[in-house]
Amino acid sequence: FNDMGLDCFEPEGAFYVFPCIKSTGMTSEEFCQRLLEEEHVAVVPGNAFCADDNAVSHSFRLNFSTPTDEQIDKGVKILGAAAAELLV
Repeated sequence: FNDMGLDCFEPEGAFYVFPCIKSTGMTSEEFCQRLLEEEHVAVVPGNAFCADDNAVSHSFRLNFSTPTDEQIDKGVKILGAAAAELLV
C-alpha cells in the first residue's frame, strides 16, 4: 500500500490493515462507497472502528481472510489501480 501512495503500517500478526486515504481528499465513507460502486471491492470505513481516532477515520479496513492468495492479489491490484485514479 505504501508503494501505491497509501500510507500503511505493516501488520504484525493481524489479518487486516488500515491504509490511510487522507491523500485522496475523501472521507473514509466516500472512498469506500466509490470503491464499491466503481470497482466492486468492499472495504469498511476506518471510522466504523473508532470514530474519535483521527488516523483511523482517514483510513479503510481491508481484511485478508479470503480462501486464496489469488483473490487477495486480485483485490490489491484493483485497489492499486483505484488508488492511482483517486489520489489528489
